[in-house]
Amino acid sequence: MGLFAGFSLYHASFGFTSAWRRFHSEARGAGLRWQILLILLVALVSYPLISPDGLWGVKAGGFVFPFGVAAALGAFVFGIGMQFGGGCASGTLFTAGGGSVRMMITLVFFVAGSLLATAHSEIWGNWPRLPAVSLVREFGAVGAYGILLALLGGVFLFSRWWEKRRHGVLEQDSTTPTLVRGPWPKSWGVVALAVVSLATLLILSRPWGITSGFALWGAKIAAGLGVEVQNWAYWKGQRGALENSLFTHSTSVMNFGIMAGALFAASLAGKFAPTLRIAPREILTAVLGGLLMGYGARLAYGCNIGAYLGGLVSGSLHGWGWLLFGFLGSVTGDRLKRGLLQA
Repeated sequence: MGLFAGFSLYHASFGFTSAWRRFHSEARGAGLRWQILLILLVALVSYPLISPDGLWGVKAGGFVFPFGVAAALGAFVFGIGMQFGGGCASGTLFTAGGGSVRMMITLVFFVAGSLLATAHSEIWGNWPRLPAVSLVREFGAVGAYGILLALLGGVFLFSRWWEKRRHGVLEQDSTTPTLVRGPWPKSWGVVALAVVSLATLLILSRPWGITSGFALWGAKIAAGLGVEVQNWAYWKGQRGALENSLFTHSTSVMNFGIMAGALFAASLAGKFAPTLRIAPREILTAVLGGLLMGYGARLAYGCNIGAYLGGLVSGSLHGWGWLLFGFLGSVTGDRLKRGLLQA
């Protein structure tokens, strides 16, 4: 699944960071609308699967978490970080795997920020929060999907109206499809990532996640250097993950697969060409972006994949909270980054 995800992400250039940036800074909403279609496509199957009765006798669990001060702050910080870093968690993995040395720097500090957040979990874990709410449990699969369709459909229509008002016409995808060498049109990316999301739900009985793997990588490295992370509150209930191989941790395995799949895709396309020529300010923004995303993701139950996509296709209210504060953080991060680079 990871290999297929990495191959698809690279060829479709399907990311959340540039889509949000283009919407709030250029009034171009095509990327946002493709995200909405992805969520609606996955939820069409995931809602019946995670409902109490299951679907076709198959049952799976969703990501349903309480949303509070820590999650709101984490999503906001993550939004800032992904604009500084130049990619979200999935974007960091597939661009790093595709040969970007700058994004490899972002990944290293993403792991460091994730580890740092786990060291402070006793602090932010006690901040006020609302109870976890599942719309699927409250209204059933059909009712919850109707709510999702109405809300995301409203965002979809608003983005079209706003783009037409600013530019007169909607931006068209002029990509010529090439299956093996790429690039792919965004519609192919939506279908491919929907397959990954649903396959993960069916095989692992939970939505697709990414950033918990980064926290574990950081903890493993720290433990190897003699830091007693097993005594930290965050890791006390996860001794097995610390003691076992990373190749027994499904999220880590998928993350490795994403990088390998992107590497394979870049090689087939003849685009794998790492360069060490990186401007100092780009290194600085990569470091800051990685740290902010890593720290924010732990507070907010994940990233665009685990908390935003995973939350909404689970029918959880925390997914909507993540979307709101993550988007506000993205707007803030874009402005801060442009100011820093122009200074």
